[in-house]
Amino acid sequence: MTRASVIGVGMTPFGVHEATLPELFAEATLPALDDGGVDTDEIDALYFGNAMGGQTENDTHLAPTIASHIGCAGVPAQRFEDACATSSNAFKHAVEAVEAGLHDTVLVGGVERCTPETGLGTGAMTRVFASASHRQYEQPSGLTFPGVFGLLTKRHMYEHDTTDEQLAGVAVKNHANGTLNPRAHFGRDVTTDDVLDSPIVADPFHVLDCCPFSDGAAAAVVTSADNAGSFDGESVDVTGVGHATDIVPLADKVHPSTTRAARDAATEAYDQAGTDGNEMDFAEVHDCFTGAEVMASEALGLVETGDGGPAAADGRTSLEGSIPINPSGGLKAKGHPIGATGVAQIVELTEHLRGEAGDRQIEGARKGVAHNLGGDAATTVVTVMEAAT
Repeated sequence: MTRASVIGVGMTPFGVHEATLPELFAEATLPALDDGGVDTDEIDALYFGNAMGGQTENDTHLAPTIASHIGCAGVPAQRFEDACATSSNAFKHAVEAVEAGLHDTVLVGGVERCTPETGLGTGAMTRVFASASHRQYEQPSGLTFPGVFGLLTKRHMYEHDTTDEQLAGVAVKNHANGTLNPRAHFGRDVTTDDVLDSPIVADPFHVLDCCPFSDGAAAAVVTSADNAGSFDGESVDVTGVGHATDIVPLADKVHPSTTRAARDAATEAYDQAGTDGNEMDFAEVHDCFTGAEVMASEALGLVETGDGGPAAADGRTSLEGSIPINPSGGLKAKGHPIGATGVAQIVELTEHLRGEAGDRQIEGARKGVAHNLGGDAATTVVTVMEAAT
């Protein structure tokens, strides 16, 4: 059953931007409205994601500011924050609001400025990111997110014999995909040796196993399936959205490397859509670190548990493989502006399901899945989208 439809999408390049948050969001929003053939007076609400503006830019009451800047003053406007899952949760609520008949048409998106060039250095930005870890048990120890995902990944390596070379295979693949994406932060090839020879950040991760700090924005227009035909934009159906959480802090998780929230969210999304991981033609997943993609591919049922590393190394998750993962380049190469990442995944799914993804197009794609997590994977939102019939 179609829960809602996406009729317009827009996205800035990810990288370093000097624009303010409202200006940057407008650079994604206005193309999304044009893409859908939607006027601002047809927008009933704004669901907006920004995770860190209060910490990095002293900018907290953003929703009405953003609405005013894009010509939507007066509509209900709500800011969401859920760490890296911020705009995925905004999108979930937009879908639910449309499905419930609360609103006919909702503008949803996110924006973030995360690069050190925007004012804070790498160390300070790392500390801001770490605010999503447990305040009493993890932050005082100095545990940052390379360490968090390093711990999860090392457990996976112990249980499944995942290797450093297999992790590097994820980085090599996603950088290759990034060369085909004109909006990617890093559009350049890397080799396995490049990855393994780059400096260690947190065992087992080298610099090239880690995603960059990025600035950027993404937006989508969501409406009901019945209403989609009244707009010019080519619609893509949202057939499932799952949302689940896991235990925090990290040390209390029952089985860290299984990313329980992702499995639960995927089950919910697939059940709503009447499908499963075997029927997905491609996926966009949260690969903040290479090990995160390995675990996500297994949690989504795209590969068997323990097979995520070999699948990346063997080319099964490449553009030409049996289950392409992160054709955009993922967070690893496309970039990761926290509040924009979730809706950026929706943009990528929409473009492939319309056949508009250019050189990275997955031929014949009819079904795709997006996976986005927050914090130490304790929040996960999974979305299934399908080409309109």
